[in-house]
Amino acid sequence: MDNDPITQEIIQNSLQAAADEMFAAFRKTAMSSIIYEVLDMGTGILDADGEIACSGAGIPSFIGVLDKSTKVVIARHDAADIRPGDVFATNDPYYGGVTHLNDIVIVMPVFVDGTLIAWTANIAHNSDVGGMAPGSLTGEATEIFQEGLRLPAIKIISEGQPIASVFEIMKVNSRMPDVLEGDVWAAIASARIGTRRLQELATKYGTETFRRAMRNFMDYGEDASRKAMADLPRGTFELSEEQDDGTIYNVKITITDDEFIVDLRDNPDQAIGPVNTVRDGVMIAAQMMFKNITDPHSPANGGSFRPITLLTRNGSVFDAAEPAPVGFYYEIELRVHDLMWRCLAPHMPDRLASGHFASVCGTFIGGIHPDTGRQYTIIEPQIGGWGARDGADGVSAMFSAFHGETYNCPAEINEARNGVWVDRMELNLAPGGEGEFTGGRGIVMDYRVRAKDGYLTAGYTRSKFPAWAVEGGAEGSPNIIEFRPRGGEPVRHAFVSGLSTKPDDVIRVITGNGGGYGDPRKRSREAVAMDVKNGFLTPERARDIYGWEE
Repeated sequence: MDNDPITQEIIQNSLQAAADEMFAAFRKTAMSSIIYEVLDMGTGILDADGEIACSGAGIPSFIGVLDKSTKVVIARHDAADIRPGDVFATNDPYYGGVTHLNDIVIVMPVFVDGTLIAWTANIAHNSDVGGMAPGSLTGEATEIFQEGLRLPAIKIISEGQPIASVFEIMKVNSRMPDVLEGDVWAAIASARIGTRRLQELATKYGTETFRRAMRNFMDYGEDASRKAMADLPRGTFELSEEQDDGTIYNVKITITDDEFIVDLRDNPDQAIGPVNTVRDGVMIAAQMMFKNITDPHSPANGGSFRPITLLTRNGSVFDAAEPAPVGFYYEIELRVHDLMWRCLAPHMPDRLASGHFASVCGTFIGGIHPDTGRQYTIIEPQIGGWGARDGADGVSAMFSAFHGETYNCPAEINEARNGVWVDRMELNLAPGGEGEFTGGRGIVMDYRVRAKDGYLTAGYTRSKFPAWAVEGGAEGSPNIIEFRPRGGEPVRHAFVSGLSTKPDDVIRVITGNGGGYGDPRKRSREAVAMDVKNGFLTPERARDIYGWEE
């Protein structure tokens, strides 16, 4: 059958439907709340060469992993060793895993009549894959070996049959073996469903028509990106920014008629601790920024990102060399994304708002459940305030730009499955983000510990330097994790690892307000009055900041 436009559209929409079905199957069968409630996962469909053919569903930064992981699987295995029914896994950033060891990528080839036509893939955060600390994440790691079991793009199912020894190795390295096994099988089921749907689709329309449709749609993605680039400013834009720990990060972005060049070579050497990322992760940050400013509403595929050129220096914090630890990679990739955002925002005010709280604010609380006696680990990305823009206030209580398409875990689930009480969750009314248009509000959330011997691990950035403002607005407010021991004085942290907790200790999450836009004195009286009415401002602060009188 020829690839007429209608057939192409049907095939493309069918790919999206298959990826969505993969996502639903994964969510419904997973054992961890980080997957089935928070949706810390992603699915996608790749062509036979490992290029993204359909961006799938889930966290954008996770979907961006899948093509890179699949290409490593292809490179590490002879074509004759890739057969129908096989399933591969990687979690190692130096072998296609891209992120950190908790995130296991499952990759499955799709064959029709003996021909490899595509791949299905997914990724999700797993609660514990071993390592020196419960939850497999600690700021004390100095090499990746301390962060958990490494799966270097290996086969885990051969022609439909599980390789039992591999599963046993995975389980024996985890503090939560049944949960890990259940989540991995949920991922395998997801990939198998996607494979079945693609086989049905290719059989219906013919494999050549199927493959041509994917190629043509990638070419369409490239055309859409290049047409959108015509509206971008030309030139070279640079920014240097001090980070919370005193290091300086630098970016240089050059936009030409046909290239989007991101130069990150002038940056610090890789850190001793787990605040590094690999080059593929930085590429995802560049892809997300490029998509945001070109054609954010059209589907993303391999063709969409062909204009991007990324320059890094191996051995730097943005292109770490093995065996550097990478546990908190997500904060570093988010720093890159925000650095590019801040660099371009003055030149694209119609496309980029003021800075947002810009941290995943990953919060890890664990211990032995007081009711069941089983190990539990809460893994929560937090929500915060987004920046204001010309004509609109920022959005409150939203996930960071690098962790979109997720949800906060319901209090009822945390209290039933995990050993805490959730005492409080409300908007952060601290000063910060004032302007003609105000930044959105972060949150204040209290977890009260129940376990006798628990722990807290967390890593927040933008704790010293809050969200940046534009056109005379005020900076936002910081991201902080506050430990409030029962009967003791509160202690504030940005990074903390393995802090011991006892019953009735409170862990308070405070996420930042977004940056403001414009001179606060220009804010309308009606908007200020509404802020006062809603409790966002006291009358006294309204008078001091905005010159408001009742």
